[in-house]
Amino acid sequence: MMDMRCVLDAQAKLAECPRWDEKTQTLYFVDIDSFELHAYNTVSGDHSVRQFDEEIGCFSLAENGGFIAAFRSGVYTFSDFNSPLTLYWQADYDQKTTRFNDGRCDPAGRFLAGTMYSPKDAFLGGLYQFEQGQQSLLDQAAWTSNGLAFSPDQKTMYYSDTPNHIVYQFDYDVSTGQASNKRTFIEFPRGNGRPDGAAVDREGNYWSALYQGQRVVKISPTGDILAEYPLPATYPTMVAFGGKDMNTLFVTTCRAAQTDAELEQFPQAGGIFALDVENKGQIEFRFAG
Repeated sequence: MMDMRCVLDAQAKLAECPRWDEKTQTLYFVDIDSFELHAYNTVSGDHSVRQFDEEIGCFSLAENGGFIAAFRSGVYTFSDFNSPLTLYWQADYDQKTTRFNDGRCDPAGRFLAGTMYSPKDAFLGGLYQFEQGQQSLLDQAAWTSNGLAFSPDQKTMYYSDTPNHIVYQFDYDVSTGQASNKRTFIEFPRGNGRPDGAAVDREGNYWSALYQGQRVVKISPTGDILAEYPLPATYPTMVAFGGKDMNTLFVTTCRAAQTDAELEQFPQAGGIFALDVENKGQIEFRFAG
């Protein structure tokens, strides 16, 4: 645990979606339960926070600057950190039971974002794809969409359903944006952490934050667990590669779910942690429009 350091004691209720901007050496992330987008410049140490009126589940940087982000009420774009929101897609699901959660852009610059179905009594969490003002539904068989990532050869898409402890693989056609041949990549045993947000390194290893598992796991392209990295927080939520050489693994965590006893043991829960690793991460794809 000594190697996993807290780089920002954010005290976030539910920090998620760490996103590295290699151009400015800035780590962005959201606090879903606080309706916030954060920007932490790792060079200057500046930390900015933007407050919204609803949950922001995930976002991506855009090629022409600014952001695309998935909120409870739909998908919006904004031209810089503080600029007004512009509606891209109005949510057509029941907003009382459903909101957006995990997502990122594919190698062609399409924005993919998954929803979570709060009652968790039906598999109504969907994976949506957005491109040129249009949306399509790639999959609808999850309680909580998470773990979206792409292999270095761009032919495999990963997608997890956290409550069901399963990470799936799909064949992915970048030219068309079609996902097919869904199959189980890895299934975790109950009671020792659930696969939450993830990232894939340049060698094709899948790194998953195990929510309620107090660790991050590194999984080979064939589904074998290669290494486990504990951290001082019970609920890690997602990982992202960043840093000058793209070999720093950033980990977001959740504070709101910690018990009083856990908070006494892990007072920096809700913070952003970092670990220097041998593997380099992929540069994050940006939204093309």
